[in-house]
Amino acid sequence: MSDWPDGWSDDDQDRSRYGRGRGNATPESARVMPHVNRPPRQRSPQHDSYAAPARPAGPGRDANQAPGYDSGWNEGRVYRGAGQQPPPPDAPGQRPQGPGPDRPKPPPRWGRRIGFSALALVLVLVVVATATYFWADGKLNRDVDLEALEDRPEPGEGTNFLIVGSDSREGLSEEQRDELSTGNASGSRTDTIMILHVGSNGNTMVSLPRDSWVTIPEFTGSESGNRIPEQQQKINAAFSIEGPWLLARTIEYNLDIHIDHYVEIGFGGFANVVDALGGVEMCFDEPIQDENSGADFEAGCHQLNGAESLAFNRQRYQEAEGDLGRTRNQQNFLGTLAGQAASPSTLFNPFRLYPTLNATVEALTVDTNMSLWDLRSMFWAMRGAERMNMPVADPGYAAPDGSSAVLWDEEQVEALMAQLRNDEEVTVGVEEE
Repeated sequence: MSDWPDGWSDDDQDRSRYGRGRGNATPESARVMPHVNRPPRQRSPQHDSYAAPARPAGPGRDANQAPGYDSGWNEGRVYRGAGQQPPPPDAPGQRPQGPGPDRPKPPPRWGRRIGFSALALVLVLVVVATATYFWADGKLNRDVDLEALEDRPEPGEGTNFLIVGSDSREGLSEEQRDELSTGNASGSRTDTIMILHVGSNGNTMVSLPRDSWVTIPEFTGSESGNRIPEQQQKINAAFSIEGPWLLARTIEYNLDIHIDHYVEIGFGGFANVVDALGGVEMCFDEPIQDENSGADFEAGCHQLNGAESLAFNRQRYQEAEGDLGRTRNQQNFLGTLAGQAASPSTLFNPFRLYPTLNATVEALTVDTNMSLWDLRSMFWAMRGAERMNMPVADPGYAAPDGSSAVLWDEEQVEALMAQLRNDEEVTVGVEEE
């Protein structure tokens, strides 16, 4: 049975055709392909290119699509969701979008980094400063209760510090006593007595010569409980009889001025503070030699260590004014020491700041109401305070007990204390330049 259509045979076939079973090698002419209706491509508003058509419904193609239609989904392109357009190609000259190996990293935000670093540094400094404050404040030896004093004057304007340097040898070994040239005297006396007034009209440092002849008032001993009778004595005897309590009571009684804070330092503590600070530079116009204190300095500038500083502050026999000359030396030294302790080279150097702070709080004996902030205020005021001695009427007064003493000028003293009580500008006793 023949597969050819009716009326066809091999002989009847047109041998000029090609591709329909003919043996002729002549190619056939082009055939018209069926038309495929493709949806128009849409322009993207962001890029100057065309968006791909939406994915056709169904598993492969739309039912109305002509055979042979290829939507491009067979090329392995995968998109996030049905109906979502694929990302357009990057426009020329535009930075590539999104992550990828060829995408450049965004520039670092230096402003934000610097801000966070500065904030972290401030927080660290606040924590360190707070911890240091409470550490040092907790080490203060608050041993003197000024509230135990009797018949106290009313508090005035400003703040009055009573600063005392004692000659106590307590705690010093024989080797240290030899090194500091302190001798072996027992008991405790005052080598230095100063009133530092801190106020809004300036700071004033007034030295009270330890040989000042005063009235020691009645007082019930804070430690012994004994009733001490009123007596005429040199002012340093009050410290020897009943320590800081009777000394503060004597000063308030004779000067009618309220003592707000008490600060005391001994020989050994004074030397330790100077050594922790790295020494104190002092300049002398002429040589200083004193066998009793151990001072031996040539004219010129010297970096004094602890032992040398103590010898300089104790010497008085070379001074023409004796004890009055020594008090001036002590004021100059304390002002220099305070200025060096408050200098940037100390405050911003932890290897010097912490040893100095530790030596200072361990060396001092203060009143029960003294805080570390009060102590800072005292040192700060000492740097530029007006310095003077108590007005003196007779520096060689022949005391009734046969000793040589210092007699104050009562009229000038009363005027000076009135200015301090009222926190006025001090004019009494100020030497005009």
